[in-house]
Amino acid sequence: MEKATQPRAFYGSFFHTPEYGSFEYLERALIEVGEDGAIERVIAHDDPNQAAALAKVREAGTLYELGEGRFGLPGFVDIHIHSPQWPQAALALDEPLYRWLDERTFPLESKFADVDFAKKVYSDLVDQLLARGSTTAVYLGSAHLEATVALAEICAERGQRTLVGKTVMDDPKANPDYYRDASPEQAVRDTETLIREVEAIGRKSRAGAWPVITPRFIPSCTDEVLRGLGNLAESTGAYVQTHCNEGQWEHDVVLERFGKTDPYALRDFGLLREHSIMAHCPYLTEEEGEMFAELGVAVAHCPTANSYFSSAVAPVQRFRSQGIHVGLGTDISGGYSPSMYENIRQAVLVSRLLETGVNAQLPPEERGGLGEGTRLSLVESFWLATAGGAEALGLPLATFEPGRAFDLQVIDVKRPDSDLTGFGVFDEPIDRLARILYLSTPDNVRQVFSQGVLVCDKDAR
Repeated sequence: MEKATQPRAFYGSFFHTPEYGSFEYLERALIEVGEDGAIERVIAHDDPNQAAALAKVREAGTLYELGEGRFGLPGFVDIHIHSPQWPQAALALDEPLYRWLDERTFPLESKFADVDFAKKVYSDLVDQLLARGSTTAVYLGSAHLEATVALAEICAERGQRTLVGKTVMDDPKANPDYYRDASPEQAVRDTETLIREVEAIGRKSRAGAWPVITPRFIPSCTDEVLRGLGNLAESTGAYVQTHCNEGQWEHDVVLERFGKTDPYALRDFGLLREHSIMAHCPYLTEEEGEMFAELGVAVAHCPTANSYFSSAVAPVQRFRSQGIHVGLGTDISGGYSPSMYENIRQAVLVSRLLETGVNAQLPPEERGGLGEGTRLSLVESFWLATAGGAEALGLPLATFEPGRAFDLQVIDVKRPDSDLTGFGVFDEPIDRLARILYLSTPDNVRQVFSQGVLVCDKDAR
């Protein structure tokens, strides 16, 4: 495999999903990338201009060739990650949510008052995500301003595109004394500061960094802080993220408090708008979904975490049919795995359970399944992890098309302990893609490029 020090062109075979429900296999294609890291031109192998273009970049020493047995996928777009929960990933997921939060999550997140500790954890998290192909990440930080700004700086240094917010949780009745915002006013001021500082980081970051207004969820916040954050969203146009309709407890608490459901309460506080990312949403009704579509609100589908803490499956196909933007999230650590590959698989799996229902002791018509048109295909799930996330964020990413940021993960299907070749049997492009998405391990992901720059190279280790 030939590698240029500063590649401006990439030659090989690539998979992507420009449209929901279908994929495109770019076999022996040449992708030319500008100095800014955006794709300038894609030249197919049967284009008579490709030979001359290949010769030109080879001579210039700016060509990167994926090589035999290697395929290119877009960088993944993970739109829901609790960054301070990385040390507890995979722990206590068999516990009830309240115990998981009170005994594990809040004590852990409180440690991020120590910025040195935060930097140690966040550096590892960003490296681990990049090593698994996630070039864009939407993070909830802890409730600490300084640590959250440090996360944005680490992402910029490592080359990961990031959207990041300081988690707001100010209600003394709902949060522990040792871990919460001092007051609604302080929480809003800190969020204002975060917006300024992350925007400054973004101006210097090649891949980009954006601030996100981040109330944890309604039950952890006072009316005053929700109103203040909504006003801030209106005045700044910043992204917003929170949990919405995640579980029965949250749904019931909000309904009792306001006499309305989670989505309507968030809307009335000014927190549902274009560039709002609502995590989970399995309880979202059709009427609420219509409101999401009208306002331009996106859903972060977190299939693994929903299985643990929502006791429900989000109806992604219904969301899509309503015109709602939907992307995929790992939800570390409500989801145990930092791998979007794992969550692509889980999205397909849980959609099949939603289709049929799960209680085999009941007749099929009584099992509660939603029926035909509910399940996700593997290609649709791949779209959610790439182009769907880009659509949810309103950013030009995650497909190999001119004008899009060039984010690439190079997959080697011939690793000694993870051979994905299938021995030449069932070797159509869809078969190759399926083996990559279902069977890849982190070792199969050999190089990762973000905005045209090499940010992870396992072959060099």
